[in-house]
This record gives sequence, structure tokens and C-alpha cells, in this order.
Amino acid sequence: MSLLITDDCIVCDVCEPECPNGAIHAGATIYVIDPALCTECVGHHATSQCVEVCPVDCIIKDPNHVETKDMLQAKYERLTNQ
Repeated sequence: MSLLITDDCIVCDVCEPECPNGAIHAGATIYVIDPALCTECVGHHATSQCVEVCPVDCIIKDPNHVETKDMLQAKYERLTNQ
């Protein structure tokens, strides 16, 4: 699955620079994650870096974008041309 930032986001700006794929950006009122770019850090890190740094725990798995670890790995390879 890609990840999703909930309405509990306090727009603290710590998640955006942590994303190795550039999937996180400022939305109208909160940060948002582009599911086409989110690999949950598969290929880059052992854990999702945005989840690790979020002070309010508002980043969850997106139920509308279900992906297996293999699918996330394939997306990582596509995004990095590997």
C-alpha cells in the first residue's frame, strides 16, 4: 500500500524532506502523498521514514491503494530506473 496522511496532520514540515521518492507535498490544508510515487520507502529504507518522523502519528496505510511488498519493490525499480 502507499501511505496516506490523515486530517490529523499539523503541517509541521518534517515528513516532506524525508521522502526519498518526492511523494509528499503540501496540499490545500495538509500534506498529501502521491500514491504513484510512494513505495513506503521499500528499496531505500527498512521502514517508512515519514512515519518514523511524524510527531502526531497521522500517516497510515492507504486502503484505496493496496500494494504488496513485491509491488512496492517493482514501483521502486521503475522510479529509479533499475
